[in-house]
Amino acid sequence: MALGFWAGRRVKGGSDFIVAGRRLPLWLATATLFATWFGGGTCVGAAGAAYERGLLGVIADPFGAALCLFLAGWFYVRPLRRMRLLTIGDFFRIRFGAGAERAAALLQVPPFIGWAAAQLVAFGTVLQAISGFDQGTAIVVGGVTVLIYTVAGGMWAVALTDSLQAVVLIAGLAVLLPIALAENGGWSAVSAALPEGRLDFLPQSSPMSWLFYLQAWLVVGVGSIPSQDLLQRTLSSKSESVAVHSAHIAGAMYLTVGLIPVTLGMIASIALPNLSDPELALPMLGREYLGPVGLSLFLGALLSAILSSADSALLAPSSVFSENVIRPLLPGLTEAALLRIARLTVVVFSLLALLLALRFRTVYELMMTAMEAGVAGMIAPFTAGLYWKRCNGWGALAGMLGGTLVWALMSFWTEAVPADLVGLAFSILAVVGVTLATEKAAPALPLRDIDGRLLS
Repeated sequence: MALGFWAGRRVKGGSDFIVAGRRLPLWLATATLFATWFGGGTCVGAAGAAYERGLLGVIADPFGAALCLFLAGWFYVRPLRRMRLLTIGDFFRIRFGAGAERAAALLQVPPFIGWAAAQLVAFGTVLQAISGFDQGTAIVVGGVTVLIYTVAGGMWAVALTDSLQAVVLIAGLAVLLPIALAENGGWSAVSAALPEGRLDFLPQSSPMSWLFYLQAWLVVGVGSIPSQDLLQRTLSSKSESVAVHSAHIAGAMYLTVGLIPVTLGMIASIALPNLSDPELALPMLGREYLGPVGLSLFLGALLSAILSSADSALLAPSSVFSENVIRPLLPGLTEAALLRIARLTVVVFSLLALLLALRFRTVYELMMTAMEAGVAGMIAPFTAGLYWKRCNGWGALAGMLGGTLVWALMSFWTEAVPADLVGLAFSILAVVGVTLATEKAAPALPLRDIDGRLLS
């Protein structure tokens, strides 16, 4: 919170609040990108999934999340940086027009509120397990904490606190892993004691198992590419090369540090069998094997990881909503007024996330559901906008709205097939089909930067 208030002194307008004045160096851009996603979903949710199902339970996070960072660095960061955007809504306005801008902005809000709620649930779960706090009270404490420093400092506060939290997180996990392994006879003893199939990385041979396996890779692997939190860090970096390198380094960190909670979750399934809630695996393992000093460090690591994801999940939709929904409705807004609106929307979305967290108190499923919308409705028009010059506004709108609607209907109708993959297939067909049907009447807009200059 102190860092948040200190960072707030550097915030003079909407650009500082949303993209930190585009001044983040490599170390800070990498730290905030890594810490943004490496939060409650991995440290609490993925550890619990590994406890129950082993490696096949954690394909989406951390493996899919690492894939997303690599794909972003290879194919998306450079053209988006050259556009000098503030938000993902800016991209859709420049490439597809005002209607697509507002649709994209509004579609960004619910998934991020769900993601923020998942982090608050994780915060409450950790405090309840280690300290005996009532989970609901702990959720409120976490929500208020992250709200205060995010409102105070915006992206500067998020970047600085993420960096500190990443250091504390890695230190805490590095303390617990060797102790837990030694107490259980080393990895060879743990792996031998695991139930059959817990270390399998590929699914059974049935077509449906492979379809759900593909869905696990894509839900974060591509669903998080067209999202404001990833774009925000890309745009906040001080140069194009910094943005690209930070994505690759953060992806590599995810594949190394990200496997520690997964490993600890599987150790906990041997050391602490029959837990009533598998998502308590990591905090209960810490309480079992660490003394007071080590437990304090580990508790700080877990809470740091969770807060570093929660702040980003609140800042991202607030940035998009204020910049791409409110600003077009009130074109005479000054930078100071936009800053006040951005801060107010952080407060509103924080309260919505808090209410959702108090209602649904599971982490991994809540987070994955929040990610599915990006796969179903956003990735196809987003990618087409960058790489298919003929794609027009009607095609983009059809892909966004059609894919999202199909995903929502399929989610309610059946769980027998991955609803987000059905939505993605419809979205691709809609983008291509509607574009080809309407391109003569509504020609595609060229790719430009935010100042109107054409990009090659």
